Amino acid sequence: MSLKKSHKSYPQSFKGEAVLMVLEQGYSVADAAKSLGVGTSLLYKWKEKYEAQQKGSILEESERDELKRLRRENKELRMEKEILKKASAFFAKEMK
Repeated sequence: MSLKKSHKSYPQSFKGEAVLMVLEQGYSVADAAKSLGVGTSLLYKWKEKYEAQQKGSILEESERDELKRLRRENKELRMEKEILKKASAFFAKEMK
């Protein structure tokens, strides 16, 4: 029998404070991870994600949702535009 490892999830505020320990308080990643009881690789991932968000290269969840909604809306509008073009051409032929 194999035991399934459960992944512990941490609140966003905890992650943010852990990253700020490294970036603002001068802790090394290893020291901060050890004092918080998390793995160093995990803290490195949080730090990379935080820095990417600060640069604006990663979208937040709300931005991602809005982008999906806008893409879906854009697709619908393009389809409606094509339908109107075809209808317009059809009725122009009928008028002649």
